[in-house]
Amino acid sequence: MTEQSETRPLRLLVVDDHEVVRQGLVALLDRRERFQVVAEAGTVEEALDAARRFLPDLVIMDVRLPDGSGIEACREIRSELPKTRVVMLTSYPDEEAVLSAIIAGASGYLLKQIRARDLVTSLESVGRGESLLDPAVQKILQLVAEGKTNKEIAAEVFLSDKTVKNYVSSILSKLNLQRRAQAAAFVAKHRLPGSGT
Repeated sequence: MTEQSETRPLRLLVVDDHEVVRQGLVALLDRRERFQVVAEAGTVEEALDAARRFLPDLVIMDVRLPDGSGIEACREIRSELPKTRVVMLTSYPDEEAVLSAIIAGASGYLLKQIRARDLVTSLESVGRGESLLDPAVQKILQLVAEGKTNKEIAAEVFLSDKTVKNYVSSILSKLNLQRRAQAAAFVAKHRLPGSGT
């Protein structure tokens, strides 16, 4: 039902708690022939309801919502509707949130300061099945899954041991995982981008 053909526009769900931002996104995207905004939402609950009802191809999701986290909403949408892709849109460049978004299955993480043309191009890329996420962060997750130590990961991604340690412990705590072996199983189960390379 949600098969994506080249002739059909991408069905979008726009989620942001600021009405002005939502309306701006809808006005910008809905007039492009590649996009069709099928619904908008201002809370996590509205986003989940709209996703289930309209089965969008792509959700543009604010990270901070009044009744919870857009990242949690992303995780739930991705587990219920695996064909629906989610791009996080936020005002705050927060490394931890980027990691969480990747873990939750987001295809991208964009800042609201992005130019309109770049936003359109990015969404079209995700619509084609590409990921916009930072390969370095994906690589850290992949290396954890492969059983590498923090020191080995640090050497491979050119970060300090301490930074990698913070990343890894943040990932494990966010996933409620006690051990790195569980992280490996999680990454395999969720088939994170970059696995198998």
